[in-house]
Amino acid sequence: MIRNRSVPTDTVLPHIVYRDVAQALAWLAGAFGFTEHYRYGEPGAPSGAQMLLGNAVIMLRAARSGELTPAQLGSATQSLTIFVKDVDAHFAMAKAAGARIVEELHETPYGERQYGVEDLDGHHWLFSQHAHDLSPADWGATLAG
Repeated sequence: MIRNRSVPTDTVLPHIVYRDVAQALAWLAGAFGFTEHYRYGEPGAPSGAQMLLGNAVIMLRAARSGELTPAQLGSATQSLTIFVKDVDAHFAMAKAAGARIVEELHETPYGERQYGVEDLDGHHWLFSQHAHDLSPADWGATLAG
């Protein structure tokens, strides 16, 4: 079997559309702490890239003709959740970088400490850290089966 060198098996790999991939690379590094793994396309104007934050992997892709970002649409299109080791420090970094905080840092009923933020093209992100071990039944969820 051929092994994928950049993404482990059983990993969800979101592809996120940006108007300017080079600008998004710099913004995501500065505001959220992502690091660039690779980029492709024209020098100075990449059409795509892969970024890492701990074990989280994302792909950035330039918007194609007719595609719009959430900021251009004026509406959220999805939410991406990334689990980090220190959500308080991550929150401070994002806020200091000027990221648009849409949900202040708080603890959820299901035991996560998290905050919500929008990036430069309006994509919604949640950054979260596990705070308490709770059964889904403890916070009102019904288990399947």
